[in-house]
Order: sequence, then C-alpha cells, then structure tokens
Amino acid sequence: MHRSANKSKLIMNSNRRSAISEGYRNLRANIQFSSWNHNLHVMAVTSTQAGEGKTTTISNLAVAYAQEGKSVLLIDADLRHPSIQEIFDVTNRTGLSNILANQCSCDEVVRITEIENLSLVTAGPIPPNPTELLSSGKLHEVVEGWKEDFDIILIDTSPIMAVADGLIVASISDGVILVVNAGKVKRQYIQKSKERLESVKAHILGVVLNNKKFNKSEAHQYNYYGIQ
Repeated sequence: MHRSANKSKLIMNSNRRSAISEGYRNLRANIQFSSWNHNLHVMAVTSTQAGEGKTTTISNLAVAYAQEGKSVLLIDADLRHPSIQEIFDVTNRTGLSNILANQCSCDEVVRITEIENLSLVTAGPIPPNPTELLSSGKLHEVVEGWKEDFDIILIDTSPIMAVADGLIVASISDGVILVVNAGKVKRQYIQKSKERLESVKAHILGVVLNNKKFNKSEAHQYNYYGIQ
C-alpha cells in the first residue's frame, strides 16, 4: 500500500469535520463517561482476529485525545505484525522490542509526531520471541515510567484469538477496547475473546463496531455518529 493511502487512514487529522471523525470524538467521550469511577491512564485496543481495523481505530483515537489537549503516547505492541509506522510514515528501525530486549533506553524510541501533543513508539524489529518479551515484566516497568510524562497511553496489541500477546498487554492496562468488524467475525469468537480478556481480569470498556451496514433510515440516524 502506498504511503499516502496509509496516512489517509488518519481521518481525524486529514478531515476533522467528517462524520467518521465525529464518530471518533464520540468514542472518546463515551470512554470518558464510562470511566467516571475508574482511572483510565493506560488503554489497550485489540480485536478478535487480524484485519478488523484495530490499528486504524487506535491511531485515530490517539489523535482525538491529542486534539483535546491531552499529551498522548501511542505504543505499537503488536510485535508480530506491526503497522503503526506505516500509518504515521515513520521508521521502525528501533522501537518497543529493542526496549524490552534491553538494547536501548525509553528516550531513544519515543518519537514526536507532526500532530501536536502526540508521541509514538513503534514496535521495532520483529523478535523471535514476542510473547516472552512482553511477559518479562519489562513492559509494565516502562509503561509505568511513561505514565509520569503522558496523560493518556494507548497500546495497540495482537488479536486476542491468535496469540497470548494481547492478553499480556490487556492485563497491565486500565481498560481494553475490542474492535469488531461487523459481519466478518462469528459471534462465538467474539464471546471467546471476551472470556479470554476476563480471564486476565481485563477491564473491558466496550466494543467498536467497524463497517456496520445500515439501511437508509438507520444511515440517516447514525451517519453523523458512526465509525465506519
């Protein structure tokens, strides 16, 4: 995919007045209202399987928080199929995997983006042992350190049904959002993902439904608020 096509996925940055952008602002507001009695400093976004739009969702949500004036750190913890570097058109030469392997410091991998208030940590080189790196305790340590510098930390993770990586990230997060591609994933797989998240005591904030098809009357009602 061409770089311009990837960067166009940042609809919150390229077209802030669009209905989809309003949908992301609505998502941000819903998260804030749902957390009135629960501190949400670190949030993970995951999906049941690949290709459901979790990376696009978390990237635009990060921009939505940044546009609100929050200092935001977006972390790509999908160490198997990283893609945030493509959306933001930055190098992935060093990143989270290097930190977890004690090959560099945290300061060396935090990148300031062209979007005000938004910083980025890419996944880094794909390691041979993603699950072991993520479960070593180092991830929790570095995230705790970053909490002192950022208002909101958003972490992109591997799909829940594929590997254990996403569950590890969910377990150190204050809340988890599950992205579901409408009509693509079987209901029992979504239920299984929910059960797996609950097994690590993850706080599930809710579900983002992507590519939902509405009839004409529904489209008129939901077009302004829906994430498509």
